[in-house]
Parts: sequence; structure tokens; C-alpha cells
Amino acid sequence: YFVRKQYLDAEESYAAIVDLGSASSYYELALYKLGWSLYKQELYEEALQYYLAMLDYRLSVGYDFDQVGQEEDERIADTFRVISLSFSNLGGPEVIDEYFARFGHKSYADRLYSNLGEFYLGKLRYQDAAAVYASFIEQNPFHARSPHFSMRIVEIYEQGGFPQLVVEAKKEFASRYALGAEYWSYFSKDESPDVLALLKTNLTDLANYYHARYQDAELEDEKPASFDEAAHWYREFLASFPAEPESPSIDYQLADLLLENGNFGEAAAEYERTAYDYGPHARAAAAGYAAVYAHRENLKIATGAAQLDAKRATVASSLEFAETFPEHEEAPVVLGAAADDLYAMQEFEPAIAAARKLIERYPHADPALVRSAWVVVANSSIDTAAYPEAEHAYTQVLALTDADDESRPALVDSLAAAIYKQGEQANVLGDFRTAAAHFLRIRDVAPTSTIRSNAEYDAAAALIKLEDWPAAAGVLEAFRAAFPEHELSDEATRQLAFVYREDGQLARSAAEHERIAAETDDYELGRQAILAAGRLYADADDVDNALRLYLQYADEFPRPLDVALEMRTSAAEIFASRHETARYHEELEHIVALDAAAGEERTDRTRYLAAHAALVLAEQRFASFADLELVQPFEKSLAEKQRRMDAAMAAFEALVKYEVADVTAAATYYIAETYYAFSDALVDSERPANLSAAEREDYELAIEEQAYPFEERAIQVHEANHELLLRGVFNPWVQKSLDKLAALVPGRYAKNEISSGFLGSIDSYAYRMPAAPPIGPEGPTMDPAIAPAGDARPPEAPGVSQSGEIAVPGAVAQASAAADTTSQAE
Repeated sequence: YFVRKQYLDAEESYAAIVDLGSASSYYELALYKLGWSLYKQELYEEALQYYLAMLDYRLSVGYDFDQVGQEEDERIADTFRVISLSFSNLGGPEVIDEYFARFGHKSYADRLYSNLGEFYLGKLRYQDAAAVYASFIEQNPFHARSPHFSMRIVEIYEQGGFPQLVVEAKKEFASRYALGAEYWSYFSKDESPDVLALLKTNLTDLANYYHARYQDAELEDEKPASFDEAAHWYREFLASFPAEPESPSIDYQLADLLLENGNFGEAAAEYERTAYDYGPHARAAAAGYAAVYAHRENLKIATGAAQLDAKRATVASSLEFAETFPEHEEAPVVLGAAADDLYAMQEFEPAIAAARKLIERYPHADPALVRSAWVVVANSSIDTAAYPEAEHAYTQVLALTDADDESRPALVDSLAAAIYKQGEQANVLGDFRTAAAHFLRIRDVAPTSTIRSNAEYDAAAALIKLEDWPAAAGVLEAFRAAFPEHELSDEATRQLAFVYREDGQLARSAAEHERIAAETDDYELGRQAILAAGRLYADADDVDNALRLYLQYADEFPRPLDVALEMRTSAAEIFASRHETARYHEELEHIVALDAAAGEERTDRTRYLAAHAALVLAEQRFASFADLELVQPFEKSLAEKQRRMDAAMAAFEALVKYEVADVTAAATYYIAETYYAFSDALVDSERPANLSAAEREDYELAIEEQAYPFEERAIQVHEANHELLLRGVFNPWVQKSLDKLAALVPGRYAKNEISSGFLGSIDSYAYRMPAAPPIGPEGPTMDPAIAPAGDARPPEAPGVSQSGEIAVPGAVAQASAAADTTSQAE
């Protein structure tokens, strides 16, 4: 039936034999052929049952699927092949999991999964093949063959040309079978050398892969992830296999990775571990030298307290390297550098010990290196007050220095240092005169010494301590002339500025401050110097130079704004004192404009200065208004008068916005006076000619009627200043308003009891008149905080009707609101 492809009949016949049981000699063959009969009918799942039944039977009679060296017979091999075909026909890789989930696990399942995986691989279905192996691992994580299946996944991806999947598969293996993983709770490491070997391979491959990827990364932002991966797998290897023959090399590679990434401190630690923790090995000395190099790279980037720690670590590593590998060709250099570092750290005794070890152990080393060691001994001996040893060491240094060596003159400092130390000792004892004499003696005994300049400067410092200003000034002038390029030359200028000031030579001190400003690139230092110079010239009554520097400061140092405005104010005051009115007003306009444009830089002080500048400018508008007389033709002069009045009013209104008490009071006073002046101008205006007596009388009455409201308004606004007394505020402008009120309304304001009451009110408020804040070296330290309470618009100016008659405006905001301010004491 089967040969004739009558598979249903064949199925019935084979089933009949199977039903006879295992007693039949055809039982196994019938199971096998029954499976094929069902397979040919595409009944794959039913066929699988008989294939597996056949394998179960074979297992029951003693067949060992895992017997090493046992050759599978053709039927078994074919059965595994057709099982793979059946599973493939039933669907994807997941079918085998579903089948065993329904029908139970088989002890030889690993063979079934393996054959199915290889079947897929033969069909170039790489993903499916890998998925089958991965599925078995997931279902049987602690099976003995699972690690090998995991590696088979790696091989499949390699064969398929999927490098990224290869890496991921290796990572999966390395994580699943890491020595700390649960897998090792079921298996002995000693009995699983093959798995350990695979783990080593994967850890090494992963570390090398990510290390190479880190090195090849074209973009900086690609490096961190590769670095982290490489470092992780290197450390996993070392944690898992700390004492394997490969461990030193792996540790060295980890150190290289850290060094390449700029992790110099960590790199140094790993190099040291490689050099000293694994016993003798081929790369030990190279690792020790690399550790020193890494420490020195770390030292370049260390800052603050970390720098000292880095230097100590560098020295410790250098000394250990020189002691452990004395035959290394770089050992003398490393030892010499350690001696230099110890000296720089002021650890003089260890520095001497290291330098002497180099001198004694490597007498035939590079002469420059030996000479450097003698320098360390000499300098350290000086610092430990061992002057004879220092003298001997300097003698050795000179013996190793060529006569024409350009560094030879520096060795003369050995003699100069001995003298210098005497000066230092005298300084410590407070004998500054003797100290200065010692320091100055170097100029005569060792004039070519490099410390001569420092010694002369120290001599000046000692004379300053003695307050011997003329002598100190002479030494500083000589120092600056002899060493114009010295690093202390600028400092000498600053000291000269101080000395001249203390000696009362203010103009010379100012000139030195100017020199400081001219020679520095430091904005803040130059600013302070010009500021000080200007004030010193002013104190010396050198007005021309003071003015020059005030203006220079304002132009070159517009920030901070408050100080710049102080300088412009000082310059304006000088122009005012010289009656240079145009320049005076020009500076005032600068002050007002700069404050107005200051934005967030505006301060109480800038407002204060600008307010007072604006007040002076407004006073000019008032003067222009007040000086104009009303003459015939009346309409023309009245229009001009009104225009000037409007300009003055606008200027005084603007003053209120500064919120400065005395300026607000001044504005109030001038607004009142503007009204009064307008009233007075009307009264004193030129009368029309050719008026009859009756017409003239009517005209006079009309003028008085028009002038009276302005006088009343003037009184009301002056009273607004008077009301400030009730708030405890008094200043000259309030007094001027009171004086005016006493003249305008004597019955109300000129009485003695009013004056007494006024003085009493001042006393009761214990009020101090606001003044400009004190000015320190940095400018104003505070300003009066003054804020108006409400709208500060003064009454409107009168206008002219279409008929040419004087017109009095309607009601406006009371001027008292303009003076409703508060004052804050300094």
C-alpha cells in the first residue's frame, strides 16, 4: 500500500501491527512507517506522535541518544529529519514549544531542537534556526547542552553575516553563564571546563569588540556607550577569572581603554594591578611604566585638593616602579621625576632620599639626570636649613655644568641664597633695617643672580614696614628701572603708588595710578586705578588732571554705571566752577541720558545723580521762561511765553519720576514759581498804546482777573511742599516754599508761632535732611529711597483763545500729589 501511495490503507495496516504491541518484531518499524503514512497525508501532528513513540521505544530498549561515539542508525537519523520537516510544515520555530507544552517533555528534546535548528540553518533560515536554539534555552535554562546551544546561536549569526546579532548573542551567553549566574548552582565549575572556556572566549570577544568600536567611533557621542560596554566586559572577565594566565593581558587592555578615554586615575590603578598583583609576567614592567604615565596624565587635569592626591599617587607609583623594576631603562628617569615631585610637594627629606638613591644607584646615568638629582638635594637642603649640604650639592651641580651652559649663571644663586637667607632671618626677627641691608647687598655681591630682583623688591618691602617712605621709593624706582620686564614690575608700580600717597606726594601717587591703568589689560584694575588717580589729583588740587581723568574714566569705564555717573558729576562740577556753562550742561545731559537708558543697571544712586542733573537743566528752562517779558504785540509774546512755560512744566514734571525727595520738592517749588512767574508776567506785561482812561482801567481789571488764578495756583502748589512737614520731611526746597508762602500769604505763614510750630514738627520727627550717599572706592554705597505717592502732574499751563484773550485752564491734579513722597535716612 505505501509503495503504491495508498497511504490511508497503509496507515490502517501499520496501525494494526502497532496495535499488536512491542511483542511484534515489526513494532518499531510499524511505528516508523505509520508516522510516514500520516506524514504523506499531511497529518504532521499525528505523524509526530508515532515518530516520538518510536524514539521512546528505542529509548526503552536501552538506546542512549547521548552516547559519545555511538553511531546513529539510518532509521534514527531519518526520524529526526522527518520530525524537523513535520515541525517546519506545522509553522514557525514556536511550534515545537507548543507541541511539547501540550504533549509533555522528552528527555531527548535537545536532539529534537538541535535537529530542527540545523534543518532551518540548512534552509538558510538563520533567524528561525537561532530562535529554535534560543527557545530550548529558555525552556531548559539549566540543561547541560544549553550553553552549547547558546554558542550555536552565535555561530549561526556569524554564518549568516549578522555581526550585531553575533554581539547580542555573545552578550546573552556571557550574562546567562557568568560565574555568578544561577546556572552554576546546578553545575560544578570544575566539571564544566568547556563552558568556562566558552565564557572566557565570549567575555574576551565582547570586550575587544566594544574596545575596537570605541576606537573606531567617528562621532564623540558614539564613544560613551562603547566605552561602558568594553569596560563592563573587561571587568566581568577579571571578576570571573582573576588569576588566569590571560588575566594580566585583559587587565592591561582595560587599563588601555581607560587611558584612551581620559580616565587617567582609573587607568593608573589598573596598570598597577597588572604590574604588581599577578606576579611576574611578560607585561609587568611595561604596565608599571604605563601606570606612571597614566598618573602623570591625571596630574595634568587634577585641580584643587585632588591635585595633591594625584601627585602623591604619582610619586608612590614612580617609587614602586623604580624599586620593583630597577633594570628597566626608564627607571632612572622615573626616579628622578619622583624626586622632583617630592620637592615640589615640599616633602624635602623624601625628595633628598629619592635623589640620592638615583645618584648612588645609577652613577652612569645621563649626566643631566644626575645633575637634576643634585639640584633636588641642594634645593631641599636649603629648605630644611641644611646650608652646608646645600653648598656641597650646588658644587656638584656646577661640576656637571658646562662652562658655556646658559643655565650656569643661575648656579650663582647658591651664594646669593645664603645672603638672602640672612635677610629672611632678620625679617623673622623683625629687624627690617638689617634685612633690607642684606637684600641690597646681593646687588653688589652677586649682581647677575636671578634672585637679585626679588631681593631688591624684598628690601623695599622691609623699608615699607619701617615706614621709611623716601628710601622705599628710591629702591622701588631703581628696581623698576633695572628690571622693567620683571613679573613684579607692575606690583612695584602699585607699591610706589602706595608709598607716594603715604608720603603725602599725592600727585606722584596719582601718576603711578595712571601708569597702572596704562600697563594693565585687566578691566577692573584699570578702572580702579583711573578712579583713584582722579581722586588723588583732586585731593592734590590739580584740577586740570582731575577733570581729565574724570572724563577719561566716564568714557572708558561706563560700567558700573553709578560710578561712571559720579565721575561725570564731578567733571560737571568742575565745569560749573569754571563757568564753562556749555560743557557743564553737556555733562548733565550725558548723565540724564545714561540713566534713562540704563534699564536694569539703573540704581538709586544713578537716579539721584540724574535727578539733580535734570533739575539743573530744568532750571535753565525755567530761567528762559521767567526771563521772557510779555510785550506788544501781546499775542505773539504770550504764545512764546506759553511755549516756554510748557517746556519748563514738562521738565519739572519729569523730575518727579526720579522719586528723589529733594528733587521732587524742588520740582514742586519750581512748578509753583512757574505759575507765580506767569501771574507776575501778566501783571507786568506791556499795556496796549492809545487806550483811553476807561479802557485802561478795564484792561487792568481784566489782567488782574487773569493773573489772580495763577497766583492762587502757585500758593496751592507751594502748600504741597508745606504738607511734607507733616510727614517729617524737610529740605531747602521746602524751606523756599515756606519763605514764598510767608511772602504771599503772610497772615497765614509769616507768624512767629507758625515758625515755632514748624521747628517743633521737625524736632518731633527727629528728621535728618536727605543727603547724597557716601562714596566709597567702588562708588555710592546707598541712595535715599524716595517714592512719590500718586500722579505728579502739575496744573496745566494757561492757553490763548482763538480771539486772542488769555484763557485759564480747567481743574487739574493737585501739585501736592507731586510732593507726596517719603524719605529714607541713609
